[in-house]
Amino acid sequence: MKRRRLLEAGTAVIGSAWVFSTLTNQTDPSEQEIMTTTNEQFTVNKTEQEWREALTPEQFRVLRQHGTERAGTSPLDKVYEAGVYKCAGCGTPLFTADTKFNSGTGWPSFYAPIEGAIATKTDRTFFMTRTEVHCATCGGHLGHVFPDGPKPTGQRYCMNGVALEFVPAET
Repeated sequence: MKRRRLLEAGTAVIGSAWVFSTLTNQTDPSEQEIMTTTNEQFTVNKTEQEWREALTPEQFRVLRQHGTERAGTSPLDKVYEAGVYKCAGCGTPLFTADTKFNSGTGWPSFYAPIEGAIATKTDRTFFMTRTEVHCATCGGHLGHVFPDGPKPTGQRYCMNGVALEFVPAET
């Protein structure tokens, strides 16, 4: 009986740690090195200190350290006016407003990026496999793409609002 209690307690501790790190948006320290090691392949390159000076702390955590903002915290989630969503790190246009839809997830979601604006790679953090989306110009982490979006693509690009800058269309 003691062994069972020990196993239950261990499972509870591990599960609680995972939930806590997910809810507080802490990233695995090894993830923090990803941008540094692959930075040379992007056309916009900055040192860690230059990124820290150019971005807010939350933007740095998401764009450069692969963090995730809390669901429902981005004002961009409910913006549906005409315009363009750009990378908050380098200003590259990423998505047009006409591809935005309400996914109900609490993050700005799009069914298609601007051609050539994003790149993807496999993300195996948090005991799952997802497709990470990053800016093709500076490598900034934007979010993830899932195969449960609307027509015509069937894709849901679930983006961190803090990683984006909305520029309204000129009227």
